[in-house]
Amino acid sequence: MAILTDLKDPRVQDVTVTFVEMTPDMRQAKVHVSVMGDETKQRLSLSGLKSAAGYLQSKVAKRIDTRYTPRLEFVLDLGVKKSIQIAEILDRVLPKTAEASADQTEEDDDQSDDASL
Repeated sequence: MAILTDLKDPRVQDVTVTFVEMTPDMRQAKVHVSVMGDETKQRLSLSGLKSAAGYLQSKVAKRIDTRYTPRLEFVLDLGVKKSIQIAEILDRVLPKTAEASADQTEEDDDQSDDASL
């Protein structure tokens, strides 16, 4: 929430935290983020997050009660971007007739249900 509400850095926009990896001793946290936009926007957002890491660490320190506050490291998560690319490739590669036949099957099922009533 601190990334969304507290950071006023104009570089940090359209950022989603996908998951966080903690070391067993809880001294370091690798924060995986997804940034919507082109590569330039992603790099800018990542550099904005890295410059705000100290501020975000202090926010974390206030929320958790541990001996050490984890050092935050921000990493770009390309999983969402790759899944969108895969979906686009599949749309281009898969035949469109499969969708049409699936729609036809649904219509046939609906008509048979109406006939049985």
